[in-house]
Amino acid sequence: MFSINKAFILLLLSQIFLLFKKEDLRQYAIHGYAQGTDYSIKYFARDSIVTKGNVDSILMVIDSSMSLYKSYSLINKFNASKDGLVVDPHFAKVMAKSFEVYKATKGKFDVTVEPLVQAWGFGAKPIDKFPDSAKIKELLKCVGMQNLSLKGNFLKKKKSCVNVDLNGIAQGYSVDVVADYLINKGITSFVVEIGGELRMKGPKPDGTAMHIGIEGPADSPNAEPVVRHVIAINEGAITTAGNYRKFLQKGAKKVAHLIDPKTGYPLDNALISVTIYAKDAITADGYDSPVMAMNVNEALDFISAKKNMEAYIIYRRKDGSVADTLTAGFKKMIIE
Repeated sequence: MFSINKAFILLLLSQIFLLFKKEDLRQYAIHGYAQGTDYSIKYFARDSIVTKGNVDSILMVIDSSMSLYKSYSLINKFNASKDGLVVDPHFAKVMAKSFEVYKATKGKFDVTVEPLVQAWGFGAKPIDKFPDSAKIKELLKCVGMQNLSLKGNFLKKKKSCVNVDLNGIAQGYSVDVVADYLINKGITSFVVEIGGELRMKGPKPDGTAMHIGIEGPADSPNAEPVVRHVIAINEGAITTAGNYRKFLQKGAKKVAHLIDPKTGYPLDNALISVTIYAKDAITADGYDSPVMAMNVNEALDFISAKKNMEAYIIYRRKDGSVADTLTAGFKKMIIE
């Protein structure tokens, strides 16, 4: 009888300890600007063990590696090189993942699109006009990840004109680096968001799951984007690629920022946006843009065949109306 009471008391004490431990946790918020966008971090801890200075330092190192907007960055040095060069661990990890996504999507994801991205006005330098077909044909000669190879930390070019743009995956990687930094600090409940790309870990101290709003375009063409659904998850990453926010217009011509590496032209298909759930942000970020290059059924089949990946897709019907669809796993996450 004594042993039963003792066990009960120990259980009760442990529950009380956990209760007080949870109540000791406070929410801390960090906001800043990096990688050409805003970032926001919220975490629960007993102390402000992660500061804005910590986060800014991490992102500054990543920018020095992979930002096309920093003249001194490693990526700009690589693009200016003839044969390639030794890259740092950040660059190497992102390139390794890029080769994986390139292969899985049969070339729909390709980091060598930098000349095309620049030509269409979405690069580091402004443009006066959109490229013509002759210019696109010329630039396509330097596009294709088959012209790159990564051996250890040496990223080699097979053609000196090959330039890389990691904007389609590096931000997701940055989210993961910051998230892993929080985890290494012992933080078990947080949301890290950079430019709308998120990774979270929960639940919150009160036991509830993290709630994330999923944005999409409004039904009317000129209205502001709206939150279309709210999902509840305890761990993972959410990223979105879309052509309704980022575009350029010169005269009557309007082009989206997502460039098809096979044709050299901006995407112009039925998909409006793709939101991907994955275990980490580099995976979600790497796949959201190439899935945008698929048709609706192809996209659903592709994601459904991937382990630990789900998708929410907004698309335009043939009559011009906006519709959405999603994988079975994503549907289970939606609470409203």
